Amino acid sequence: MPPRTQRLLRPLSLQENNTAPPLPILVVEDEALQRDALLRFLNRAGFAAHGTGSGEEALAELAKQPFTALITDLRLPGIDGVEVIRRARALDPELGLLLITAFATVETAVDALRAGAHDYILKPLFYEELVRKLRNLIQHRELQRENDRLRAALHQRGGPEIIGDSAAMAEVRAWVQRAASSSATVLICGETGTGKEVVAQAIHAQGPHRDDPMLSVNVAALPDTMVESELFGHEKGAYTGADRRRPGILRAASMGTVFLDEIGELSLAVQAKLLRALEAREVTPVGADVAVPFRARIMCATHRNLSERVRDGCFRQDLFYRINVLRIDIPPLRERAEDTPLLARHLLQRLAVRSGLAVPSIEPEAMAVLSAYAWPGNVRELSNVLERALILCDGRPISTGELPMQPPVKGASLSTENGPVRLQDAVDRFEREHLAAVLVQCQGNREQAAKLLDLSPATLYRKLDKLGLKGFGVRDRGGGDSGGGDSGGGDNVE
Repeated sequence: MPPRTQRLLRPLSLQENNTAPPLPILVVEDEALQRDALLRFLNRAGFAAHGTGSGEEALAELAKQPFTALITDLRLPGIDGVEVIRRARALDPELGLLLITAFATVETAVDALRAGAHDYILKPLFYEELVRKLRNLIQHRELQRENDRLRAALHQRGGPEIIGDSAAMAEVRAWVQRAASSSATVLICGETGTGKEVVAQAIHAQGPHRDDPMLSVNVAALPDTMVESELFGHEKGAYTGADRRRPGILRAASMGTVFLDEIGELSLAVQAKLLRALEAREVTPVGADVAVPFRARIMCATHRNLSERVRDGCFRQDLFYRINVLRIDIPPLRERAEDTPLLARHLLQRLAVRSGLAVPSIEPEAMAVLSAYAWPGNVRELSNVLERALILCDGRPISTGELPMQPPVKGASLSTENGPVRLQDAVDRFEREHLAAVLVQCQGNREQAAKLLDLSPATLYRKLDKLGLKGFGVRDRGGGDSGGGDSGGGDNVE
């Protein structure tokens, strides 16, 4: 081998110090000597090069096995290189495509690029240039695939499932779709732990700017000066420790979403600045004299009753009107008890996968306890309880013994710890627990349960509807195990 070629091979090797298998490359060249020389060079450069003498043979090879890239001459017997590229791209849209030609004209280049070629190279061949272009092409295709994977993962994270078959959650999903098709400000209200940020993520993921970021800030967790800096940005030297300029999340989100959690905790001074920013669609960074525009959509969340905060003088009425354009109220878990089995199985599967454990089933008695519990901490508390049970059950079905709350003792008084204080709340809780236990005993059979309870079926249906148990036990009839230990996703979640 000539000394120059030996010198070129070493720095161009893509597989040096790499245990990965060589990338398969298909070469289409009708001149046997040129084809053999090119194959030898590519193989010594770290590729797994295969060769054919015609476009038809090349397409047959592509149909039989995958290749990373195809290098084809323009002039070939039968179909030419441009047609080979066109058909190869149809067979494999991710295939890297290079055209070799001794007839470099603008028309040739345009035809090749229109057919799907990513680049072309002129004869006589300089192998160094060929491998450089091939390497750049492969890196470009890998970056494109990685971007696609990241975008898909981002969409998956940004669009979580809103779990629940109850009428209340169907209404929430309907509002999510309405909000996603609009650019209006959204106010999401609900108790702590109901999943307000999950709803905001679902709206963002279904919206037209899903590829832009969604940035979140809990304004209750930051002092006023930090809230201003986080939202509006600051100039270098604006305050002690401001060693560099920051744009603030309202601008950093571009055309995406800014989620302001616990908006009800903002001070009146910051509320005034936020109101001006929302009305003018511009912000003035801390330490700056000139306002700058922003384009992000705003979504807010609170567990407070903002109308009461307005009456108490703790929240600006004009800001309340400004953010309360589209309002979504998320019901607490105790008001949709029929969703508890579905949520429990979904959360348990997610927790088990995250921990690398098998997904256990939930015994019917344990599921009845979970469904009857009032859940003051809502879905977040349910997730914590299931995580504890997953650790304690040691792979066995989760029973009442792994739950911190226990079935009520028949005839015993209800504890008020973390439970209701009002008499009617205590009565409702007892009825919910008792009806759930009877439904489990009857495997969801409403008629049988009504006979045991000495109620008419109509009265039982009204009570189940009132207590949020309308759908409880229905999907478990005939299944034997209401825990649904199958990790294959048989929960009918949306």
